[in-house]
Amino acid sequence: MKITISGSLGNIGRYLTEKLVAGGHDVTVISSSTDRQAAIEATGAKAAIGSVADIAFLKTVLTGADALFAMTPPKMGGSNVIQNTIDAGKAFAEAISATHVPRVVMLSSIGADHATGNGPIASLHHIEDLYRQLEGTSVTFLRAGLFYTNFYNDVPLIKGMGIIGGNYPDTLGLPLVHPADIAAAAAEELVHSPAGKNIRYVISDIRTPADFSKVLGAAIGKPELPWVEFTDEQSLQGMSQAGIPEEIAHLFAEMGAGFRSGKLFADYIKTGSPVTGSIKLESFAKEFAANF
Repeated sequence: MKITISGSLGNIGRYLTEKLVAGGHDVTVISSSTDRQAAIEATGAKAAIGSVADIAFLKTVLTGADALFAMTPPKMGGSNVIQNTIDAGKAFAEAISATHVPRVVMLSSIGADHATGNGPIASLHHIEDLYRQLEGTSVTFLRAGLFYTNFYNDVPLIKGMGIIGGNYPDTLGLPLVHPADIAAAAAEELVHSPAGKNIRYVISDIRTPADFSKVLGAAIGKPELPWVEFTDEQSLQGMSQAGIPEEIAHLFAEMGAGFRSGKLFADYIKTGSPVTGSIKLESFAKEFAANF
């Protein structure tokens, strides 16, 4: 199959590219950086250098493709984040429609069933709606859990204050996922075409913040690392002090509040809370410690 992948060789892209190339597929990887061309070609894939917001470029890349892994990068420029990300999704949808790509696997997120109250995930809700309107294209929405790799954002807090935390309690069960498990699910979905538009949740483990602090703390030699629950106001203040733009800080605080209320997990729980990934928190903790 001729398969196009967006997202360059990022957390998911590298695993997915290597898996598909090993399976004998003709793979093209989209990247916005010419610096990544050599690394992409070293995997045995072709490199397509350009912007996913450029419809003309996307049409060229997608012409003749049998399948597409569509990952719309968040436009975290500091303002109009949701709308800017939706606009990039519109470019993809238009190019898919114009080139009649028969199979699309879109990276989405748990909580994307909501249009509001989910922070940056709101953009994915609207992009899912755009893809649902595609005629003649089979689409699977991969609704991923919280990336393990997001824990790297907590490293300054751990090193600076000796704590880890968020604006939700340490007893809350959170669906987590490893990028390699997303890649495995995407590879499975890309090579077959169920009819219509479908949702698949991709979760590696369900654990509490109390587990985060215990497991990650033990891995980095800080077995007493505490989870601290912040108020929304404290969370906003902390992000502001870390230099995060105000709009983005509010979006992340809103997402945390959505976790706390359980709103963002309701649809996932309704499906039976499937856990299909193989990489558990303890395994990721070894990676975390190696990069701490």
